[in-house]
Amino acid sequence: MEISALQKERANYQPKLPIALQGAVKVKEGALTQSVDNQEDIKKLFPNTYGMPLVEFEPATEFNNAKMNVGVILSGGQAPGGHNVISGLFDEIKKLNPENRLFGFLMGPGGLVDHKYLEITAENLQAYRNTGGFDMIGSGRTKLEKEEQFEKGLEIIRKLDIKAIVIIGGDDSNTNACVLAEYYAAKKYGVQVIGCPKTIDGDLKNDQIETSFGFDTATKTYSELIGNIERDCNSARKYWHFIKLMGRSASHIALECALQTQPNICLISEEVEAKDMSLNAIVEDIAKTVAYRANQGNNFGVVLIPEGLIEFIPSIGRLIQELNDLLAAHGDEYLNLDKVAQREYILAHLSSENKSTFETLPEGVARQLSLDRDPHGNVQVSLIETEKLISEMVGVKLEQWKKEGKYNGKFSPLHHFFGYEGRCAAPSNFDADYCYALGSSAAQLIANGKTGYMAIVKNTIAGTDKWLAGGVPITMMMNMEKRNGEMKPVIRKALVELNGAPFKAFVAQREKWAKETCYVYPGPIQYWGASSVCDITTKTLFLEQNK
Repeated sequence: MEISALQKERANYQPKLPIALQGAVKVKEGALTQSVDNQEDIKKLFPNTYGMPLVEFEPATEFNNAKMNVGVILSGGQAPGGHNVISGLFDEIKKLNPENRLFGFLMGPGGLVDHKYLEITAENLQAYRNTGGFDMIGSGRTKLEKEEQFEKGLEIIRKLDIKAIVIIGGDDSNTNACVLAEYYAAKKYGVQVIGCPKTIDGDLKNDQIETSFGFDTATKTYSELIGNIERDCNSARKYWHFIKLMGRSASHIALECALQTQPNICLISEEVEAKDMSLNAIVEDIAKTVAYRANQGNNFGVVLIPEGLIEFIPSIGRLIQELNDLLAAHGDEYLNLDKVAQREYILAHLSSENKSTFETLPEGVARQLSLDRDPHGNVQVSLIETEKLISEMVGVKLEQWKKEGKYNGKFSPLHHFFGYEGRCAAPSNFDADYCYALGSSAAQLIANGKTGYMAIVKNTIAGTDKWLAGGVPITMMMNMEKRNGEMKPVIRKALVELNGAPFKAFVAQREKWAKETCYVYPGPIQYWGASSVCDITTKTLFLEQNK
């Protein structure tokens, strides 16, 4: 493949490791763990991988020369730094024993089941070090949840003499990793499974996982773009920009980008839900800000909208939940109908409250809420053009006020959706280092006989030398939730905490940002230059860790 000048330079960057992973490593076991909720249910489902201790690595005097071949899988959506997890994993297993081999399963978990793989060597890995994307081995969304899949995977695991599988993914992918680890442990197959925390959405975090990889790079990439738009907005002074940001279940990306760029308005889905706000209430609040700024002679502004907002509006959330259950039970029957009949079918089967909500939605949005689900049974909210829906409703409200003599400004909206633009960006120094350390930690978990663990790195707002590496049992992060009409064990998503430091910092400033023009233009991610520019963490992480 062709390699850019930046990529050639970037390949020479040597990621930094915590002191505990720089030489020989030993394991320090901590407290025994239990799941965050539904302890009896989770323990019953995972009897062989439940209640294991936390693990922390410490420097040792003797090397563990463990002989082990390892398989690695990239699962789910892309996130900057995935190639560095693989690089850290490769370098660490080779450091343990040069005969160790690493196999990458192609196009996600399906590669394990279908026996599609390549051996990762020093030569073919070199072009991917410190790069974005998952293109080295590809990714996919196949769910590992059936016994025949596990057994089919075991065939290639045995053929390649693989000791462990590392699954790099988000909450659903790591739930699958836990299920696979439990199955192989129950069967006493001697195959270990380790997870790594990936998602740009930032919703895979807890007391043990400070941040998921990719969040740092993606939010800096989006913030650069938002800053560019803000500067254009402040130059032309005639447009309102409505920007939807990726983040299906949580508003971490929108909040971080707001802290970095200081837009006029940023909606936080979790706050909308907590305050039981209606769509009309949201629209009215935005229209009031537009009208206020117009009275000051500022017919321009920037609004950030999280991708999953629609689901967090309580009335629409209740509608979606009933639609999920309805389509899980009668999806085949429903899909065979034409558009008109589908709408009638839904209206006939909804409760009266949800029927009323469905009838008041614009037809396009109502249609999108009732279309096919994603592989996890969720509404495909990224397909709903929330930014256009809201700006159109704001426009209608302003026209109404204009007729009533309450508003005399101009409102010219423009729309943007930033999603794929950030998923494969070249990783920031933070993500390059963090991911490399996660890969190294995964290798050490395998070498020390662990399974059903997720690799973790903590104390990440300090210098890399002071980072703490180790592992957390995946069952510790699990609870039972309804998916596709059934109760399933899943890793609990971390939503924006309304009493958390990042949200409080945002609330303290947002009224000023709404009325005044306080834009910040972060510019592009810097790889070289002052450490104060190129090595800073996200504001979210800094605020959370400096309580």
